[in-house]
Amino acid sequence: MTELSKRIKELRRNADLTQSEFGRIFGIVKSTVSLYESGKSTPNDELKLKICKYFNVSADYLLGISSQDTAAGSASPLSPEEEELIDAYRRADEGIKISVCKLLDVKREKAPQIKEA
Repeated sequence: MTELSKRIKELRRNADLTQSEFGRIFGIVKSTVSLYESGKSTPNDELKLKICKYFNVSADYLLGISSQDTAAGSASPLSPEEEELIDAYRRADEGIKISVCKLLDVKREKAPQIKEA
């Protein structure tokens, strides 16, 4: 298992996401997530960057070059309650996300869809 595969699995588990949920977020199927986590396949660079942005980690961390788990200079200014709300939102299904955005009057973009080769 590569460091990349370990980090993908670690990030997914720490966010309390199933492989299916992780796949929906990034537009890939559960079996592809499993291949990434087992080290049998590697995400392309575009997907790696999306994973970094979603989980707020540096590419160096994702690739196992650094043990620093946040993007450079971006230590979270959020309170524990704010982080908990964000985590809950990320785990929520689409209907709940749409309702929350309407309630808070927030414009929402859909999760990035990535075409598989």
